[in-house]
Amino acid sequence: MQLKKEKIELGKEYPITGEIAGIKEIEQISIDALKQSFPDNIRPVLRDAHPKHHGCVRAEFVIHDDIPQELKIGIFKQPRTFTAGIRFSNNKVQDDTKKDVRGMAIKLFGVEGEKLLEQQKDEKTQDLLLINHPVFFIKNVQDYVEFFRARQDAKGNLPLKFFFLNPNPFKWHLREFIIGMVMLNKKVSSPLAIQYWSSTPYKLGDRAIKFTAIPSSKNPTPSVAQTPNYLREAMIEHLNHQDASFDFLIQLQTDAKKMPIEDPTIEWKSPFQKVATIKIPRQQFDSPQQMEFCEHLSFTPWHSLPEHQPLGGVNRARKQVYEALSELRHNLNNVVVKEPTEEDFCKLFGRMPSDKRGVRGEG
Repeated sequence: MQLKKEKIELGKEYPITGEIAGIKEIEQISIDALKQSFPDNIRPVLRDAHPKHHGCVRAEFVIHDDIPQELKIGIFKQPRTFTAGIRFSNNKVQDDTKKDVRGMAIKLFGVEGEKLLEQQKDEKTQDLLLINHPVFFIKNVQDYVEFFRARQDAKGNLPLKFFFLNPNPFKWHLREFIIGMVMLNKKVSSPLAIQYWSSTPYKLGDRAIKFTAIPSSKNPTPSVAQTPNYLREAMIEHLNHQDASFDFLIQLQTDAKKMPIEDPTIEWKSPFQKVATIKIPRQQFDSPQQMEFCEHLSFTPWHSLPEHQPLGGVNRARKQVYEALSELRHNLNNVVVKEPTEEDFCKLFGRMPSDKRGVRGEG
């Protein structure tokens, strides 16, 4: 653990003792669980986290020209419009009527510069991952290991052992349990009508930030029957008739102790500042070819420019675990792990109406 007398600085990471071994154990538990869930006769192999997508949509990620100078770093360096693919998903369940965390994964195309992952350093994409809650329910890698062990024993059920096993009630993970329950019990009418957060911190140059995507008040909430696929049906109903949009905002770390990098269970309290707008036009996104393309996409917070490097123990664990699981999943599905080009994406999902290089497609 970090020394109590050590001065905590803005933007700095403080890994705990034994973290590398802990991450390796999480990786192995995750690999074993995925293999057990998908024996040779079950294909395709789905993701360990966020296995069900409601669909991928094409979008524009528009960087504003009036953002503060201190925020003009990396993808926010100058005003421009990126083509984006956005995957909306459930964290665990296939039935949309069941309690779950919902995700929004953004892949920007045309992002120049060497990326952090060695095997993908020359790719021209940048990933931004968000969930529909401002904080995470795991504090650090040590707790992550204990959670994964308990989840393994629970065999798919809620791992209550992690939260309440310790005979000393003062060492229970009660706050984390409450966070988890709040995350699971949010009512969601449509993936296009809820707010999403990064929940974990990232770099912005030498600063630390978190980010959020807030739906426009003009985004309607379609009325659809509560079927196992109602979230996809709500997106289809919405985008058949009108556009959608989100404001994208970032939040600077301003107090290293009250806004820690190494504990994503704590919500930061500094103001959010709008830096971009996400525009999702009317479109069709649910053809068999589009859904298959969406299934084979990979997202990781570490597919990133160095200026936006993920921070904190939970993100450090994600780096190794996400890479290992993605490689295993793609190998078992006989699919090559490869970042799509903007051209690949636009062939299936069409170009944006504002892109004069091509005609808007209808999927």
